[in-house]
Amino acid sequence: MQHRPVPSFAARILQVLALVAAWWAADTAVRWTGLPIPGGVVGLFAVLALLLSGRLPLHRIDQGAQWLLADMLVFFIPAVVAMVRYQDLLRSEGLKLAAVIVLGNACVMLTTAMTVEWIARRRRARVPAKAAS
Repeated sequence: MQHRPVPSFAARILQVLALVAAWWAADTAVRWTGLPIPGGVVGLFAVLALLLSGRLPLHRIDQGAQWLLADMLVFFIPAVVAMVRYQDLLRSEGLKLAAVIVLGNACVMLTTAMTVEWIARRRRARVPAKAAS
């Protein structure tokens, strides 16, 4: 029996479904255990751990992740609708919300930068130094 590759669009859909399944499993685990951490964060760290350990090869989720990132703007539409709908809340608590958003984004960017730097250092340490000519 001959093995046929999965078409690109089908692979993307399967990879997105795998990422959604990881989120769902993490969210369910958080609800069962009562952890005070969002399921998406737990799922993110679970996928990261699987990638770093080599148990989940990057090519198994890269197309789906790229597709989600490319269309990320669509995911912000509900937030914009909420801003229009809850203008009174924004007027009374807007500065607090803005501070939380700015600090939260700064934490995410700092953590991402530190993680990327850590991974880059590990990769550089694995590559043997070339002998000087």
